[in-house]
Amino acid sequence: MSHHSGRIRSSAGVLFCLALIASTTTLGEVDSASFHKSARGDQIVQRMMESNEKRAQALQHYTEDRHYKVEYRGFPSNIAASMEVEATYDAPSSKSFRILSQTGSKLLIDHVLKKLLESEREAAKDPGQNALTPENYTFTLVDNELVVDKELYVFQVEPRVNRKFLYRGRIWVDASDYAVVKIEAEPANNPSFWIKRTEIRHTYSKTGDFWLPERNQSESKIRVGGTAILTIDYGAYQVQITHS
Repeated sequence: MSHHSGRIRSSAGVLFCLALIASTTTLGEVDSASFHKSARGDQIVQRMMESNEKRAQALQHYTEDRHYKVEYRGFPSNIAASMEVEATYDAPSSKSFRILSQTGSKLLIDHVLKKLLESEREAAKDPGQNALTPENYTFTLVDNELVVDKELYVFQVEPRVNRKFLYRGRIWVDASDYAVVKIEAEPANNPSFWIKRTEIRHTYSKTGDFWLPERNQSESKIRVGGTAILTIDYGAYQVQITHS
């Protein structure tokens, strides 16, 4: 196997990490304002957990068409591939995928895009292991933002445990629905020597009562000078719910 193929294959695990938050202090260590901010952050996280649980119980099934694109730019050449996929979710923890079409580099299709689908299917079997929860992350409230008349809480998140699909960075939480609307982060652990740095940008949009993935773009800087970019565009969702 060439060094070039090795770099691309090792990027597959990184790219999935890309596609897939309450400070612990004592009163004597912080001033009053910081203490109240921490307490408020804890309350927001608790509301987010409750809202997520309620939405998860209501969401029984969805299908949606996704467009995957991966590009490698660097030594010894630029290569790219894309894939159209029908994704199906069935509660509580099943995902399946049907490839509708694929074009481009066979290396990227077989060792990045198809591996990405396999990893997501596997991760869905135990969602609690990688979920955005206080068991997996610490949450620190750092800011409030107003975007298009919507108030968003901004948290810095750090993993509490060592798992390959966790990340560190910032999340934006909608103040009305207590749902995550945006993530900007990097993998908690660098899974490959070949990767120098990775940046993840993930957004969600609202379908009915549910905030579901809208777009993921992940960019990895390869140590020898190349760049790997993964983009996932999530299509319209067909959602089935449980009525209470």
